[in-house]
Amino acid sequence: MKVSFIGLGNMGLPMAQNLLKAGYDVVIFNRTPEKAEPLIKQGARYVQTPLEAAKESNLVITMLSDDAALREIVEGPTGVLNGLSENGIHVSASTISVDLARKLSALHAERHQHFVSATVMGRPDAAKAATLRIILAGPEHARQRVLPMLTALSQEIFEIGDHGEEGNIVKIGVNFLIASMLEALSEAQLMVEKHGIKPSRYMDVVNALFQSPVYQNYGAIMTEQRFEPAGFKMKLGLKDVALAIEAAKSVQAPLPLGQLIHQHLSEGITHGYGELDWTALIRCLKHSS
Repeated sequence: MKVSFIGLGNMGLPMAQNLLKAGYDVVIFNRTPEKAEPLIKQGARYVQTPLEAAKESNLVITMLSDDAALREIVEGPTGVLNGLSENGIHVSASTISVDLARKLSALHAERHQHFVSATVMGRPDAAKAATLRIILAGPEHARQRVLPMLTALSQEIFEIGDHGEEGNIVKIGVNFLIASMLEALSEAQLMVEKHGIKPSRYMDVVNALFQSPVYQNYGAIMTEQRFEPAGFKMKLGLKDVALAIEAAKSVQAPLPLGQLIHQHLSEGITHGYGELDWTALIRCLKHSS
């Protein structure tokens, strides 16, 4: 089966590699062509535009950083919309706004195409190991068509509903919860450290109480200050918190913690931490202490 994959960053590259390993015929496009070279050596075929990628396959996966990047790839004159065939499926693995997910669903429907949200949970190491968790939403028949392909990328798939934006709001909620944990853990770790307790000893207690890979993985990165290379950049964390604030505002749901986290991440970017892992949030708090 042929699959087109667009977006070969920290997450997209290993995801596309796993599709190749699973036996898929993979066509690729990336705005920075050099990033495609490892995949070309492994058997993928590179094309020059998203339109060409969409014409090559009735299944297109996009893994892009934000709304603007996705709109450019999908809606432009050489975009996915103009290349995808009738009954073709666009699978968006990106964390995007609810509004854009709704818009893309409508645009694809006008052309008798299908939009499916398959947002991923996990960092680059999970993408490489094909142990991502995927939040899947979109028309039921389209979901069934993409399930085998998504299984090659993941350890677990959560089917949320028949509308693509439902998957995006769940992913935004999950990312906001992780951001909230990072805020709380940064504050708590800084407090105990200032009292002379080693952060590693504190994390031993935390991990015994909260047996979660989120606490274990992020706590270790914070304690060891492994902020480079970034698994998830602070500037992307700020983007996701902004999406949560926007989503909450649209339904008049209170999100006061969101404003605080947004402020701290913004301060971190002002200090030059935008390209660091978003666990460097703890550095932002140290600056203000």
